[in-house]
Amino acid sequence: MRKRTFVFIVSLALLSWAAVTYRLFLQRPQGKVHRSVKFQQQLELLEVELSDQLKSNNELLGLLHNFKTKYSNSIEILQNSTQDPNYPDFSNVVIGVLVFACNRVTVKRNLDQLLKYRPSPQQFPIIVSQDCGHEPTARVIQSYGDQLTHIQHPDQSDIPLSGKDKKFKGYYKIARHYGWALNETFFRFNHKTVIIVEDDLDIAPDFFQYFLATHSILNSDPTLWCVSAWNDNGKDSLVAFEPELLYRSDFFPGLGWMLTKSLWMELAPKWPKAFWDDWIRQPAQRRERACIRPEISRTKTFGKVGVSNGLFYEKHLKFIRLNDKAVPFDKTDLSYLKKDNYDVAFVKQIYGAPSVTLSQLQRGGIDHPDPVRITYETKDVFKKTAKALGLMDDFKSGVPRTGYRGVVSFMHKGRRVYLAPPADWKGYDPTWS
Repeated sequence: MRKRTFVFIVSLALLSWAAVTYRLFLQRPQGKVHRSVKFQQQLELLEVELSDQLKSNNELLGLLHNFKTKYSNSIEILQNSTQDPNYPDFSNVVIGVLVFACNRVTVKRNLDQLLKYRPSPQQFPIIVSQDCGHEPTARVIQSYGDQLTHIQHPDQSDIPLSGKDKKFKGYYKIARHYGWALNETFFRFNHKTVIIVEDDLDIAPDFFQYFLATHSILNSDPTLWCVSAWNDNGKDSLVAFEPELLYRSDFFPGLGWMLTKSLWMELAPKWPKAFWDDWIRQPAQRRERACIRPEISRTKTFGKVGVSNGLFYEKHLKFIRLNDKAVPFDKTDLSYLKKDNYDVAFVKQIYGAPSVTLSQLQRGGIDHPDPVRITYETKDVFKKTAKALGLMDDFKSGVPRTGYRGVVSFMHKGRRVYLAPPADWKGYDPTWS
C-alpha cells in the first residue's frame, strides 16, 4: 500500500512539472509585440519554479530511499524469523584440514579429491604435513601452489630402539610426526577445529558437509570427543544403504576424523612415543566420551602399502563401502545425536527388539522383518558371534569396534541386528582384547 502511495506522489510531481513548462512556453500571451523584459521575467519565473520542483524531487527521492531501506529490513527480519532454529549457521565456521604425508606420490589422488569436493578454501584451508623428506612426494604437494599449505617435519633424526621394538620404528615416527603437526596446526595456524586425513584415503562427495554439520554438536556436547568418517564394520553386506544414518560410538575409529583444539591441549602434554591410536582408546584418554560415526563410510583407504595395512587391507579394508550419495546434512536436524536425546531412544530400541540366537538368525527362521537382538555375556561369545557374521571381532581397551554401550549394530541379509550385552550392562572390561 505504501509503495502505491509513493508512486502516486512521484507521478503527480512529474505531471506538475510538465504543466508548468507547458504554461510558460506554449501558452504565452498572444500579442503583436513581446518585449524582452517580459520574456526575461518569464525565464526568471521558470527558473524559480524549476528550482522548487528540483527540491521537491530530491525530497521524494529521499523518501524513496527510506522506503526501500525499511522494506529490505522488513524482508530480512521476516526471513530470519522463519529460519529453522535447529539448523546452525555455518557461514562463520572454519575447519582446518590436516593431511599427513610421507613418501607416497599417490598423495595426489587424495589431494585431487579434497580439492574437488571442498566447498570453500576459506572455510576448509588445507595443510599438508610431510614427514620422511621424500623429494618426489614434496614436488607433488608443491605443484598445487596456493590451493594448500605445505609444511615439512623438521626432525628427521633416527629414533634409537632396541630389541623387539626395532621393528616398530615406523609407529614411533608416525607418533612423532602427528604430535608436531597437530601442534603446528592448532598453535601456529591457530585453528579451533581440525579434520585429520591420511594421504591414502578416498573421500565421499559429502565428506565436507558431514563434518561441517557435526561441528556444532562436537563443540557443544562434552560427552563427545571426535567425529569420524569411518565405519569399521562398513562392508556392503553389513550396512543399510541409508547414508543419512549417523551413530554415537564408544570406539575411536580414526581414518578421517575431527577434533577440537581443547581436546588437543588435553592430549598433547602426554602424547605417546608410539601406537598413538591404541593409546587414545585407553580409558584414561577416552574418559567415557564417544565419537560420531556414519552408517556408510565417508572415507576408504586405497593404500595397500604402508606401516600397518598389508594383509589387513586385503582381508578387510578394501571391502569397505564408500558413500556415493550426497546427503544434505547441513539441512538436517542432528540434535538427536546429543547424549541426552540419544541414549533414551537407543536403549529403548535395542532392548525392545526381540531376542534371538545366532543359529535362528543364520537359519532364517524368524517370521518377521523387524530388528532383532543377539545377547552376549562373555568375550568369547562375542568373538564367536562376530566372526560368524563377518564382523570385526577384536576389542581395544574392552570396547568392540563401532560399539556403543557395548552394542554393535549391523545388517544381516537385509535385517537390522544388535549384538548386545544384557540390559543390566555395567560397563566395559578393559581386559577384553
